[in-house]
Amino acid sequence: MSPGTLPAALAGRYRLERQLGRGGMAVVRLAHDTLLDRPVAIKLLAEGLGEDEELRERFLREGRFAAQLSHPHVVGVFDTGEHDGRPFIVMEYVEGASLAEELARRRSFEPTAVAELGRQACAGIAHAHDAGLVHRDVKPQNLLLRPDGLLKVADFGIARGSGGTITEAGTLLGTASYMAPEVADGRPATPASDVYSLGAVLYELLAGTPPRRIESLTDLVDDRPIRPLREVAPHVPPALAGAIMHCLDRDPLNRPPSAADLARELEDESDAATRPLEVPMRVRPTRSPRRTWVAAAGATAFVAAVLALSLDRGQDPAPTPAGIEPVPAGGNPAADARNLAEWLRANSR
Repeated sequence: MSPGTLPAALAGRYRLERQLGRGGMAVVRLAHDTLLDRPVAIKLLAEGLGEDEELRERFLREGRFAAQLSHPHVVGVFDTGEHDGRPFIVMEYVEGASLAEELARRRSFEPTAVAELGRQACAGIAHAHDAGLVHRDVKPQNLLLRPDGLLKVADFGIARGSGGTITEAGTLLGTASYMAPEVADGRPATPASDVYSLGAVLYELLAGTPPRRIESLTDLVDDRPIRPLREVAPHVPPALAGAIMHCLDRDPLNRPPSAADLARELEDESDAATRPLEVPMRVRPTRSPRRTWVAAAGATAFVAAVLALSLDRGQDPAPTPAGIEPVPAGGNPAADARNLAEWLRANSR
């Protein structure tokens, strides 16, 4: 079935409008939900792939699984269906642009913005991991940025291919630059794989290039170390660069244990490095002149008493402000301390 033969309204409800994007496995169209009177995005499995029964069922099954997610930083899935054997998924329409589009326009992002975007992405990815769902395709195209700065992670759980291999019609070559090494080696994707992929995205947002540019299948076996981020982008604060490079370790066990842990690294480390130090202003209550004078006198007497205790007891005592009784002398250091405490309580009220 060609795109031109699609009905005006899928399932008699979704009126198809312009195309939003196209990939190797699916096309995304803007549509209008005539029942709820709202815009939605509809992802249709690419023409011809619907003939694969296993792939079609997997696409719909995982779409229904993704519909169970509900989080501010995850694109919502509302519905699934089929038209003439071609399955589709109805998703939340996010006005704005993908990080891929924003990166093409800006060429790079400021470190503070990357730290914030990373934290938002971590929140959505961690929510999915908690629900037992691994994204498997975290990349700039699947991170959508609204005009108000809210980031949403798209395409959770969407099928990658009937066999799941890297060689299928080149469909994964466009995303391999963000793929964890263990996935490229044919091992199953895990939450640690998503952490790697997000680290690769954050690296690219700062450096303008992904940590590994995969342009052919032979590039997948290249195991040379990733160039340190600060060599490519020296303006990135060391703590932020360290958190991102932590994600890109080849060994999954050496990466942040979870997306939530990565969020904490970005919060704890990048904030200190990228934001100016802010000292909060504290407004103290106004004191009466006598209270202020007594407090100052008490502080002076306290310092004098401490100095007196630290010297030989035979020396002259420190002078005490007029109108304030001196601290009574004790017979030993313990008694001196008790007398000082009682004196402070009496003269600081």
